[in-house]
Amino acid sequence: MEARVGDRITMAAEHVGQSTREGVIREVKGEGGAPPYVVEWADGHTGLIHPGPGSVLRCQHPDDEPAAG
Repeated sequence: MEARVGDRITMAAEHVGQSTREGVIREVKGEGGAPPYVVEWADGHTGLIHPGPGSVLRCQHPDDEPAAG
């Protein structure tokens, strides 16, 4: 996975009944966009994540979005 500061990140729930978590990557600590990442979650909490095997993540950078029009 390769991420950039400012990417929106969605992390799938780990257990049935949990909702997905959404946030913004505030810092990339690995080389070349690799984890770990400091994420500011939608609920206002900030944490360090290091996605492991089986993690389902989606990153999207605002510059990659199609222009509205």
